[in-house]
Amino acid sequence: MSRALRIAMLSHSTNPRGGVVHAMQLSEALADLGHEVVLHAPDAKRTGFFRTPACGAMCIPVGPAHDGMTAMVEQRIADYVRHFESAGACNFDIFHAHDGISGNALATLKERGMIPAFVRTVHHIDQFADIRLMELQDRSIDRADLFFTVSSMWRKTLKETRGISSTVVGNGVDTKRFCPTTDGTALRSKLALPDGPVFLAVGGIEARKNTIAMLEGFGQVSAIRPDAQFVIAGGASLLDHRGYQGEFRAVLGSLGEHAAAVHILGAVADEDMPALYRLADTLVFASVKEGFGLVVLEAMASGVPVVVSSIAPFTEYLGPEDVVWCDPHNAASIAEAMAISLMPPVRAGLIPHGLKLAAHHSWQRTAAAHLQAYETLKEPAHA
Repeated sequence: MSRALRIAMLSHSTNPRGGVVHAMQLSEALADLGHEVVLHAPDAKRTGFFRTPACGAMCIPVGPAHDGMTAMVEQRIADYVRHFESAGACNFDIFHAHDGISGNALATLKERGMIPAFVRTVHHIDQFADIRLMELQDRSIDRADLFFTVSSMWRKTLKETRGISSTVVGNGVDTKRFCPTTDGTALRSKLALPDGPVFLAVGGIEARKNTIAMLEGFGQVSAIRPDAQFVIAGGASLLDHRGYQGEFRAVLGSLGEHAAAVHILGAVADEDMPALYRLADTLVFASVKEGFGLVVLEAMASGVPVVVSSIAPFTEYLGPEDVVWCDPHNAASIAEAMAISLMPPVRAGLIPHGLKLAAHHSWQRTAAAHLQAYETLKEPAHA
């Protein structure tokens, strides 16, 4: 860019979800390049972002969530619009949304003539039973003026289903923070994990994350490795996963004595995430739908082998020697991949492959790809 830009980066939450992490890391990388970036998010808990970003931050206070997912989403959109209607809040050159809530807010501001255009990153597209939620998701995408995706799969989806052209920017990983030299011993002791190999799942208990199938796979692995542990971290989400979580608890109960080896941590403090990867023997990430799968890069950079679904987008950036592949719809396939990941000769190949691949995914490269595309927008309003 010929000059420094003022960029409003918008996310839907202050919690450490993949899209929020992407928005924060992108904001920091753009700030490192000399641009003035303010990362925005509704702050329901009024505790700020999951970590303090190395860029500007605007946590928007919101009231208690309304009953029902649709009402809550519309409330968050209104909160966002109200914030940008205040004096000086729209004084940016670029407005960039990463989700349906912030995308709808920017669509409203654009319709009212308060901003000239906005950017939308489509991490993935959800399917909702509620027609209104689907309409809001569509509006958050269709009203944007410039598009990014994190994988070729979603670029193809946007083109084929909506006629939208987009730029693939991928994801990055901080290889100074996530690295093999981090010690996970203290955290393992704090979590009181017994001896034995640790399989780690990150993303909480959700249908999209395929947590039940991974639990069933772990149950099968336990028959041959009774000392194995299964740790499930994360899960802070605006969506309602209670039905799926009830099914998960039923399957967990069916594991009998092996259920004690399943540890559900919930949200983990950001400062503990590097150690969490290092205490694990394998990351199990058998999702059925992802935008990219950022945690795969974090595990690889940490020197941890990964079991991953043999579906796009993983097949776009991972090669046959980089991970242990599995069929996410087959618990036996997941179990087999988990068992294979513990074999010393396999690990001896996976770990260096993972470290090499992670080193190629920098946030600086991702930020540079955004700047090239930002240039195609109209002249910024505050030039």
